[in-house]
Amino acid sequence: MWLLATPTPATVEAVRLVRDASQFKWYAVALLALVFLAYAHEVERGRMDIVAAGLAVWVADWFNEILNSLVLHVTDRAPLWATTGPTAYQLLVGLNVEISFMFALAGLVYVKLLPADRHARLLGLPNRLTVALGLSLLSVAVEIFLSATGTFHWEYWWWNVASFPVIVVFGYLWFFLFAAWVYDAPTQQVRWKRVGGLATVDVVLVVVFGVVLGWI
Repeated sequence: MWLLATPTPATVEAVRLVRDASQFKWYAVALLALVFLAYAHEVERGRMDIVAAGLAVWVADWFNEILNSLVLHVTDRAPLWATTGPTAYQLLVGLNVEISFMFALAGLVYVKLLPADRHARLLGLPNRLTVALGLSLLSVAVEIFLSATGTFHWEYWWWNVASFPVIVVFGYLWFFLFAAWVYDAPTQQVRWKRVGGLATVDVVLVVVFGVVLGWI
């Protein structure tokens, strides 16, 4: 590695943390239990549409995170975003276990904020889009705060504070709209095909670029 360009200090630190078992902290188990509890509650209520929407956001984030790691491999300088600082476990260069658990819950939050009437409009827009935009803007605001703390790092001008609309759309908005597409599916079979399709893509990417090639 580091044959094509000089990596940024944040990239070097993030790569050092990736899948370093010595970083493990037991609170990750408690966080996982809370995620399980949230999903178990929806299963108990028979709301598999909410369960599927929650998983939709999670697998969508994994897709982005894998691509982010591949950006680092291609540029040999930096991913689009890198995470550093204390963590219970660093999964990928831009993804720690805390972020992953957050996205596992984000889809549940999204659909719980949606009006019962899928055709209702909010602020003059389809409610699925309005709520998705609101959560996306909030998420980018959190990223800006994390960047200020020195634990979340952007390198490229076209994926940074000055170009935050790009992050809103490609970093978050499509996650929530994908979740809405899953949530509003006409049948359970179609719903799970939609989630399973992207999950399958994620698994293939991890196997090919992670296990086989070792690029991520």
